[in-house]
Amino acid sequence: MAGTLFDHIWDRHTIMVRPDGAVLLHVGRHLVHDGSRAGFKALAEKGLPVRHPERTFGTPDHYVSTHASTLEAIAEPHRREMVAALTENARASNVTLFDLGDVRQGIVHVIGPEQGITLPGLLMVCGDSHTATHGALGALAFGIGASEVSHVLATQTLWQSSRPKSMRVTVDGDLGPGVTPKDVILAIIAKISAAGGTGHVIEYAGSTFRNMSMEGRMTVCNMSIEAGARAGMVAPDETTFAYLKGRPYAPQGADWERAVAYWRGLVSAPDAVFDSEVYLDAAEIEPMASWGTSPENAAPVSGLIPDPAHAPDAERRGAIERALEYMGLKPGMRMEEIPINRVFIGSCTNSRIEDLRAAAEVARGRKAIIPALVVAGSGLVKQQAEAEGLDAIFKAAGFRWGEPGCSMCVGMNGDIVAEGEHCASTSNRNFVGRQGRGARTHLVSPAMAAAAAVTGRITDVRKLMAGGI
Repeated sequence: MAGTLFDHIWDRHTIMVRPDGAVLLHVGRHLVHDGSRAGFKALAEKGLPVRHPERTFGTPDHYVSTHASTLEAIAEPHRREMVAALTENARASNVTLFDLGDVRQGIVHVIGPEQGITLPGLLMVCGDSHTATHGALGALAFGIGASEVSHVLATQTLWQSSRPKSMRVTVDGDLGPGVTPKDVILAIIAKISAAGGTGHVIEYAGSTFRNMSMEGRMTVCNMSIEAGARAGMVAPDETTFAYLKGRPYAPQGADWERAVAYWRGLVSAPDAVFDSEVYLDAAEIEPMASWGTSPENAAPVSGLIPDPAHAPDAERRGAIERALEYMGLKPGMRMEEIPINRVFIGSCTNSRIEDLRAAAEVARGRKAIIPALVVAGSGLVKQQAEAEGLDAIFKAAGFRWGEPGCSMCVGMNGDIVAEGEHCASTSNRNFVGRQGRGARTHLVSPAMAAAAAVTGRITDVRKLMAGGI
């Protein structure tokens, strides 16, 4: 295969290119959720059917309750109507839906890979910015707007104004104790900035990613959008194939063998040219935590909150000053001095079984001294966690064990952080008001979140791993 992995998938899905550079793409899979109501409504108003219902899959996630997986548990009428509308639209359109009450229901970016809907080489879209998650399996996946959702529903195609550029981020080496994929992506964003990947599709390469589990790769690709990128990707390999084999919507039998033979060729050519290259040494990455109102405002847990007086220019100085004012922090504070009032473990970034295991290992035998909520990414993840006894560990430590959904990541279902509270969160965004009006979000790994729950502050999880706390 010549060129980059991105080039191959983009070109394979290109239907036509207009003289102005706009590209019409074929969409292999379309994911919808309870925020897709407007897309279906626009389709109905035009009297159009869903063009390829067999390529469309949905699940409610943003508005669902974490107290019970029922429609009746959603107290706010508008949220309840959004979920009910998805059920009605899916039934009317013959779209596959993993609805409330179905153990397969969960966060759309968790259930796609889990069900084998996400496959290498596909072009996938969803009306959610963190669709980049699916790139971990070697797909080209990105979020789209409401009007684009209706266009894809009606045509199974999508217009893009231009072809993205390509960036390769290479990380080599072994991660140290307590260092996770979440720390890797936070370190990358801190290095290149929240705008560093703007206009690009990022391919993650190097031994560090090759040694990562699929869950870890999903965490990394999930947050590509937080670096401004259009999408993130990891070339498929034996880890990918092992993860997908036997999943309900993955190819079976002879089709599986043919698929794997094709997928093995989905790699960037040795002489492929990227528009931008970034390199990191895995050995230099520590457990990370964000201190400001952008994922780029992150630092090693052993570090200090920066002093705006040392910023390279006035614009950056002003941004740091505003972030610190909102977060109620002071320059020069040690990261481990940041107080935490609440903990959230979940979201499409960190709600898979590997994430819950890591958090439970820290919580085991300890007690949370602040409110902590754990929300599995799907009913199947929740079921597996309970089979392994992870829920019992969390409950014994005083954590609340919730039902699957987006929950406190975005706060659309009523799970929010109170004004002025600091929340250690495994989610992906920490901008002003993300988790609630006046909420102060600190992005961390699941293990770091659990450490904060039992200490009431940002804490270097390596100290707990060593038995020092």
